[in-house]
Amino acid sequence: MLPWRRFPFFVYVIAVSGAAMFVPTFYGASVGDFASARLFLYCGVLILFSAVLIGLSLANRHVRGHARSHLLAIVATFVVLPAILCIPIVVRLPALSFLGGYFEMVSSLTTTGATVFSNPNVIPETIHLWRGMIGWMGGYLIVLAALAIMAPLDIGGFEIRSAIHGAQAGGANSGQRLLQGGDRLLRTARQLTPIYGGLTALLFLMLLFAGQDGFSAALTAMAVISTSGITHMSGPISGDSGMLVEMVIAVFLICAASGFVFDASRRRNPREVRRDVELRMLLSILMIVPGFLFIRHFIGAIEVEALGGFSQAFEAAWGLMFTVLSFLTTMGGQSAFWDTAQAWSGLETPGLLFMALAAMGGGVASTAGGIKLLRVYALYKHGIREMERLTLPNSVAGAGQAQRRIRREGAFIAWVFLMLFLLSIAVSMLALALTGIDMVTAMQLAVVSLSNTGPGVTLIMETPVLFGSLSSEAQLILCATMILGRLEALALIALFDPTFWRR
Repeated sequence: MLPWRRFPFFVYVIAVSGAAMFVPTFYGASVGDFASARLFLYCGVLILFSAVLIGLSLANRHVRGHARSHLLAIVATFVVLPAILCIPIVVRLPALSFLGGYFEMVSSLTTTGATVFSNPNVIPETIHLWRGMIGWMGGYLIVLAALAIMAPLDIGGFEIRSAIHGAQAGGANSGQRLLQGGDRLLRTARQLTPIYGGLTALLFLMLLFAGQDGFSAALTAMAVISTSGITHMSGPISGDSGMLVEMVIAVFLICAASGFVFDASRRRNPREVRRDVELRMLLSILMIVPGFLFIRHFIGAIEVEALGGFSQAFEAAWGLMFTVLSFLTTMGGQSAFWDTAQAWSGLETPGLLFMALAAMGGGVASTAGGIKLLRVYALYKHGIREMERLTLPNSVAGAGQAQRRIRREGAFIAWVFLMLFLLSIAVSMLALALTGIDMVTAMQLAVVSLSNTGPGVTLIMETPVLFGSLSSEAQLILCATMILGRLEALALIALFDPTFWRR
């Protein structure tokens, strides 16, 4: 085996982070921002050189607990790596504290998209490019970890699929399915990279043709595929480019939030794609919720006698649909036509509904956060069955063995995760309240952070909170909440399982 293939996973992550710093180096030099270019160049060389030295020193170290080491590496990546990634922006922006830079990088790496910058327009484009790249690489890391690490361990939503197929979720032998060393990670990375990079490149080209400039198109493409919503401007993610750009973004958002796009084992079978319950649920919600909101705004428009014709009604309907899709995929951006919908009816933003959509999240093995649609589907099927039993107590449910398993074992596991998710929100709320934040704001911040939907504060909150104005304690609590939401509580609880640590 080649020496570099024996490097720990965390070393690969540090090396890739160092190499990625050369991209803002070249961009900064091309636009005349030589101060940022030199800084990223020096940091990139230093980090890359350090990663090589650490890798060589650990190359001969034999790791026996592969499941433990890989899962711990993922935890260490989200906790430690932001402290390395924030060095260039902290040095480049002297007014930014180290904690503020750490918060910014945790938010980017977890694809949350919350920012401490109150006025993004005064920040150099090179820094915005670095933020967008970290969010994009964080989305890639999440999908890679889900397919190569969490799937064999039956966590991260895969425990529901194991229950459907009759396997015991999180069984004692699940960790043995990991290949030796980093073989499984490397094999998964070879399969994932062309898809993830290809979708980003295709979206970038389509946004260019739709009218966006090169820099905006690159940041928007990375923000959409990673569902981070990180851009260089405030307001709608499409800017002033019009409805065509939002339609293109919507198509790729559905792809990014659908796990079958990245999961080769599910994508090979066309029938599996057509029967994918997560995609069907996503499209169903995308039809039902905007329809409900449209009727709500339509009634409001009648009351104020401001229907405005078919054109304004269509713009309002599209603004509702795109915004709902954005929150459901945990990107949290708003449509450029959302203001049209509000002006059309004069009604306030339904913040609680958007919080529920963000908490619901996207598919398993996707870049979206939240509870995951597969778990929601399992609870939905169980609820339908329980209502049937209220009227017909002696009825026998059909639909096959897989459906019976998802109603029983799948719903039980999903319910456990839902309780852990709600408990995490409660603990985060109490911790934020201890820092002096009122309970309503604390609940909104907890949901936004745990579901990794940072830009959503502009619509969820009546008066959006500036993350940079929060206390140091509150920022640290939010950092921990973002990491917990990205890794999921079950993954962290697995570290406390005695059988998991047994050699």
